Parts: sequence; C-alpha cells; structure tokens
Amino acid sequence: MKKDIQISYEYFKNSSELSDIEKKLFEKAKEARENAYAPYSQFFVGCAVLLENGEIYSGNNQENAAFPSGLCAERTTLFWVAANFPDVKVKRSS
Repeated sequence: MKKDIQISYEYFKNSSELSDIEKKLFEKAKEARENAYAPYSQFFVGCAVLLENGEIYSGNNQENAAFPSGLCAERTTLFWVAANFPDVKVKRSS
C-alpha cells in the first residue's frame, strides 16, 4: 500500500509573527522539553501537536544508554497520539 504524505513548514523571524495557537503550541513544546531525558547529548527537545478535535498533546526526546539510539520528541509525541487517538488527525505541530 502506498500513502502520500504532505509536509509543509513556515519560517518566522520572531514570535510576534506567530498566531495565538502557534504561540500556545510553542509554549507547550517548551514545557515538554523540561522533562526530556537526554543525559548523554544534553540536547533537550519538546514537541506539541494540535489535533483536529482541538486537543493539544506534547512529548519529548528520550535517550538510551546505547547512545545515540533513542527516540526524538516528534516520534514520541506522534506515537502516543496515534496509539490513543487513532482516528483523529494532527492539524498542526510545533
């Protein structure tokens, strides 16, 4: 089976250019970053997604003792959302 995936992104110079929902997603991603587990790289990453139902969920990166293997913030967030809301699409992410 073949699926087409569309990815789009925007570049902003500063936060004043962000919409209210984008600012909220950015703040949720920053909060999630605080709980990242990155004892090896010290690179703490957070991610937040807005679902079509209006809910926002976040996740963070998780490193492993077998560094550099681990899970990125985007992957942990999307996997959790897909497992818990399999029929709800992601509308936006940060």
